[in-house]
Amino acid sequence: MKSCEGDGKSWPDLPYESWQDTCATLQLWTQIVGKIRLSHTPWLNHSWHVTLYLTARGLTTSAISCRDRVFQIDFDFIDHVLRIETSDRPQLRLPLKAQPVADFYATVMAALADLGISAKISEWPNEVSDRIRFSEDRAHAAYDPEYANRFWRALSRVDRVLKLFRTGFIGKCSPAHFFWGSFDLAVTRFSGRRAPLHPGSVPNLSNAVVREAYSHEVSSAGFWPGGGLIKYPAFYSYAYPEPARFPTASVRPEAAFYSEQLREFILAYDVVRAAESPEAMLLEFLQSTYEAASNEGDWDRAGLECPLGKVGVPRAVAQANGRIGQDG
Repeated sequence: MKSCEGDGKSWPDLPYESWQDTCATLQLWTQIVGKIRLSHTPWLNHSWHVTLYLTARGLTTSAISCRDRVFQIDFDFIDHVLRIETSDRPQLRLPLKAQPVADFYATVMAALADLGISAKISEWPNEVSDRIRFSEDRAHAAYDPEYANRFWRALSRVDRVLKLFRTGFIGKCSPAHFFWGSFDLAVTRFSGRRAPLHPGSVPNLSNAVVREAYSHEVSSAGFWPGGGLIKYPAFYSYAYPEPARFPTASVRPEAAFYSEQLREFILAYDVVRAAESPEAMLLEFLQSTYEAASNEGDWDRAGLECPLGKVGVPRAVAQANGRIGQDG
C-alpha cells in the first residue's frame, strides 16, 4: 500500500457545483450503457450483473456475451471517447462531447446496430427524479472533459482503497463496482443471514429489484459525487437492516457524522483529500463503520474477517480442532 499511496494532491478537487450539469448528463449516459449490459446478462444476485468497473482510462461494462460473439463498451475519460469493441470486428470510437442525452442514445444504438448487436433497453432512467425518456431528453447536454477526467481520477483512488478493504473479509462480499443508477462506487459485505423484506420505495426502481438486492444483511460503503441532500462529494456507509444503536455508534475519523435523513454515515471527500494520508483516513472510516454495523448487528466477526491482504503473500490458514481454519 505504501509504495503506491498518493498524497492529497493526487486526489483531484471535485466541487459538485462546478460540474453538476456534466455529472447529471454523465449519469444518464452511464445508465444507457449499463442497461445495454443488463439486456444481455443473466441476473446475478444483488444486481451485480449490471455494474460498471474502473479501468486505467475510465469505466467499462467488461466482456458481454452476445450469442457466439463478445463485446464491451468503455468510457475513456482521457481521450474522451466511448469505445465499443467486439471479438470479430474493428472497434468503434464515438466522441464524448457536449450533446443531448437523446443524441448520445441514438448514436450508441446506431453503432451497435452497425455491429450487428441487438440491444433493446428501457428508455426510462432509474433512481433519478423528473426523469425523461433517453430518446427525448434534450435537457441534459453538458460534458466538461476536465471534470469528467477528475471524476474518474477520484474514482480510481477510491477504488484501490475499497479493494484493499475488501481483502480483510472472507465472508460473502461484492466486488468494488460502479452502480449507474445511484452513480456511486461501492463495496458490500454480508453477514450470511437473511434480511427482513425491504420496504422498497427507491425512486424509479422496481420494488422487486430493491428487495432482491437487500435479501441478506449487509454493511455497504462507497463514494458518490454529490447531489440531493449532500451537495458535495462524499463517502457513505450504511447497514441493512439497521441495528438500533448503529446511528449512535462511535466511528472514525472525527469528521464523519450520521445523517438521519439518509440513514448513513457520511464523510466529506474534501476531508479525506486534505488528510496527510487520504488512503489511511478512508480505510479508517470504512473499518469503523463496518465495525459499528457488525458489532451492533451481532455478526460472526471471528468467522468472517481476516487480516488485510499483502501483495504476493497467500492468506495464512492453520489446522484447528481437526479442521482447516483462518489463522489471523
